[in-house]
Amino acid sequence: MSSTSSARFILCSVLAASLVWGNGLWSAFAQEQKPKEEPKQEPAPISDQLPKRELSDKDRKRREKELRKELQSHFKSWLDNDVLYIITQEEKEAFFELNTDEEREQFIEQFWLRRDPTPETVENEYKEEHYRRIAYANERFASGKPGWRTDRGRIYIAWGPPDEIESHPSGGTYFREMDEGGGQTSTFPFERWRYRYLEGENLGQEIILEFVDPTMSGEYRLTIDPTEKDALLMVPNAGLTYLEEMGFASKSQRFDRPGRRPLTHTELGGRPDVGYQHEELEKLSQYAAIFKPPPIKFTDLEALVTTRVSFNLLPFEMRSDFIRITDETILVPITVAIKKKDVTFKFDNGIHRSTVNIFGRVTTMTGRIVQTFEDVISLDVPPSLFEQTLEQPSVYQKALPLRPGLYKLHLVLKDLNSGNIGTLETRLAVPRFDEEQLSHSSLILADRIERVATKNVGSGQFVIGDTKVRPVVGEIFSPTDRMGIYLQVYNLSVSEQTHKPDVVIEYAIHKGSETVFNFTEDTDQLARVGQQITLEKILPLGNFEPGEYTLDIKVTDRVRQQTISPSATFRVVR
Repeated sequence: MSSTSSARFILCSVLAASLVWGNGLWSAFAQEQKPKEEPKQEPAPISDQLPKRELSDKDRKRREKELRKELQSHFKSWLDNDVLYIITQEEKEAFFELNTDEEREQFIEQFWLRRDPTPETVENEYKEEHYRRIAYANERFASGKPGWRTDRGRIYIAWGPPDEIESHPSGGTYFREMDEGGGQTSTFPFERWRYRYLEGENLGQEIILEFVDPTMSGEYRLTIDPTEKDALLMVPNAGLTYLEEMGFASKSQRFDRPGRRPLTHTELGGRPDVGYQHEELEKLSQYAAIFKPPPIKFTDLEALVTTRVSFNLLPFEMRSDFIRITDETILVPITVAIKKKDVTFKFDNGIHRSTVNIFGRVTTMTGRIVQTFEDVISLDVPPSLFEQTLEQPSVYQKALPLRPGLYKLHLVLKDLNSGNIGTLETRLAVPRFDEEQLSHSSLILADRIERVATKNVGSGQFVIGDTKVRPVVGEIFSPTDRMGIYLQVYNLSVSEQTHKPDVVIEYAIHKGSETVFNFTEDTDQLARVGQQITLEKILPLGNFEPGEYTLDIKVTDRVRQQTISPSATFRVVR
């Protein structure tokens, strides 16, 4: 294919020029860089340095009681007040094993260090946020006792502010939901807190918590009983449900039923409301889980990261890219690809199913934990497509905000059907983008580039800003593919005459020494232009012969007289 034939190809361009502003999502990570100093070693697990003692439950409780008396007031206050809602049982037991004030001081320092999202800096954002929450709870939720001791204060401190709050500070007229029996009643003051997602067993998505103030004193109590907010519950013939209004049920029947729950349409027909019973069990489990610190989901995978054991029974590929958010915060999408032929499928309910757990950890070069993530990759393939999709990869991505610097990335994947495990440890060099120099993000070759809905902007897998960009790990395409090209260019200069950048962008694809495709555009052809531009292209590969190619992009800032030339290689196979 020659350069003169390039006009025959369709080059679909979606060009966007926008300034990417650091927002609240990443503000916790955009902190000042700590001056260089002798790195500290990551503290060993709590239990490693403790003497091994075998104590009965009775002796343990007695010793714990004696140690509590011996603790100085500020240690006791720290344990019983400051970290009451976030300290784990293991940590609490380890604290009681300590014998001297020096050990306790070191424990407290390590307690906060283990939770610090940026341990290489002086600031501990987790600690600062924790005490901010306590201060907010005391100011906002106090009601005859400190706000941090109330139910709302406890949930706020442990889990942070809810995504939504439905507040009824005066109570009053309330139209029940249908699952509460419907009908109109009057309520005590109450609030509903909604969390889109909470990490932990028996938690997850769409967690709704209801707080009621039945004493009208300002102290809201967490409840799983929807009738607790009903101010007319004890008033005869008042606040009736739909069935009670129609005479199919009596309000007095509520007091013969678990939780004083109204009769439902299902039970009216003589059938037990199994769904409600299941829902009640879920609520009880959720109520217990909400008071526990969020656990690590895959402790076996975390142990593999900690012990640095390598396995290659589950092969996978990984790539990392770098997108500037602010000068001090870089978005690092970690993309993992697993071929379906390398995992084990089980035939279940007419579908081939496979599940892979993934655990990742980013540490500094000295071993301090910076980021940890874990997730589940679920693969469901219908029988009609099973054979032809075995060579196709399943792709997963986790985008991490990191400060510029040198890190280690540890990945562990486990196939739950076969037990096979794959691990990877690699160097992660996060670049710093000099604001005085023309620079660019990673050049990403993708199999999909598309706009996302407004509600999904900036969130979800493969999403960068308002665009979904799914990288091809390994850069291997077929002639039927449409190759996406994604690149951000930073720090363009603005002309004093035109008040906009003056840029020339040249695209060229080479096969060996032969140029098989080229295309050029300048500022006048760009829809929007600023000091940062985003290049998004889609190139059909139908006329590309099998082989290895190199994509070169040359961006010239004619105002500043600077040039950058990112490139990427890819293969076309039959």
